[in-house]
Amino acid sequence: MGARHKIKLPSLGETVESVVVVEWHVSEGEEVKADAPLLTVETDKVDTEVPAPIAGKVSEILVPAGAELAVGDPVCIIEE
Repeated sequence: MGARHKIKLPSLGETVESVVVVEWHVSEGEEVKADAPLLTVETDKVDTEVPAPIAGKVSEILVPAGAELAVGDPVCIIEE
């Protein structure tokens, strides 16, 4: 088993403090490429796709669709 990385919600702009998960574009156990869309989040102004920062297998999704997150909150675990 490779390294496990806890992927966190990146900053989406200096005024964005929280978002709501609209949908996941990957499932647990699925391989993802770096920069491929992981999930879509909704701010008070726009929907934004959050890309995978690294390539690997999504071993665990930590938040369901509909959940509210703050910048820096963990969203999933990717194994390299």
